[in-house]
Amino acid sequence: MPSLDATLARIVPRVYRWAMENFTPLSAAIGGALIGLAAALLMLSLGRIAGVSGIVGGLIGAAADKAWRAAFVAGLILAPLAAGLVGFRLAPPPMPGSWVILVAAGLLVGFGTRLGGGCTSGHGVCGFARLSPRSIAATLIFMGTAMVVVAIVRHGLGG
Repeated sequence: MPSLDATLARIVPRVYRWAMENFTPLSAAIGGALIGLAAALLMLSLGRIAGVSGIVGGLIGAAADKAWRAAFVAGLILAPLAAGLVGFRLAPPPMPGSWVILVAAGLLVGFGTRLGGGCTSGHGVCGFARLSPRSIAATLIFMGTAMVVVAIVRHGLGG
């Protein structure tokens, strides 16, 4: 009887090989722990949810507490740059071939964030951890939608 690895490799060769080449459980666990620690510290110190869309929205809008929001966004930008300077290899993100697609995707993400009342960090990390029913429902919906979109784009449209 063939092993599970052999069976999976035969059924989904391209996807399986890609997943195993990029399977980094230690760095994923460390990154997840750091995200959780940052979210907990923000909640404990300022009583705020680490939802990036809300943080950036308050930074752009008329919120009075802009200093911590600016520091948070600066940390999001500067941390990977600092990691690159000390020698961590940073892979460039895959970008679509067209600026039109990039702008349309950004607008759709922004629309979905407003429609869902938050983003993946607010609902998926913070809300899910607090067992918020609204956040659990939102997370299940956006993860399910993401799976359907990936299936359509990669397999239905021949991507």
